[in-house]
Amino acid sequence: MSEENQNVPWNKGKLLGQKRPLKLKEIWGIRIRLELSGQTRDLAMFNLAIDSKLRGCDLVGLRVKDISHGNTIQRRAIVVQKKTGRPVQFEITEETRKSLRVWIDEKGLGSNDFLFPSRISRGRPISTRQYARIVDKWVKSVGLDPCDYGTHTMRRTKPTLIYRRTHDLRAVQLLLGHSKLDSTVRYLGVELDDALVLAEQTDV
Repeated sequence: MSEENQNVPWNKGKLLGQKRPLKLKEIWGIRIRLELSGQTRDLAMFNLAIDSKLRGCDLVGLRVKDISHGNTIQRRAIVVQKKTGRPVQFEITEETRKSLRVWIDEKGLGSNDFLFPSRISRGRPISTRQYARIVDKWVKSVGLDPCDYGTHTMRRTKPTLIYRRTHDLRAVQLLLGHSKLDSTVRYLGVELDDALVLAEQTDV
């Protein structure tokens, strides 16, 4: 091996750290493509992934009864996170409720069925690996590099948009189900100075 090759870092050209969140125009770009192509499952999954802010393992593990009451899709739902064991509540917007209703009816899913069942066995959900491949397909559809995005993109997108609009770290912490505020700061990539300014503006 040449000296030049020995000095090349192993991670040259690779993106390390957190995956990027989607921008609003990218969200709508993906959503419109899924609608036009009639991909009812992917549309419901995409919308719910954005709204719920759940980790991939929690999203794919959802059952119909977790987000609905009878034939009605709930406006809010609560899920116990597998990683932390802590409950987290999330909103389900009208757009998402509509897409979920279409998908559930089309697939004929019952209350105890997984919301996104495996095509191999209805008694199992899709795997997190399959979910990751689906996310790659979504980001590619709007010309994004899948190396820069991933399943955590879906979790980070809405909290990032909320933070940029409100600068309310506490609200984002609650939405993500983080136990510590500094975890939220790191997760969002908030600059320390920005966080200190917010702290100075908060009376306790």
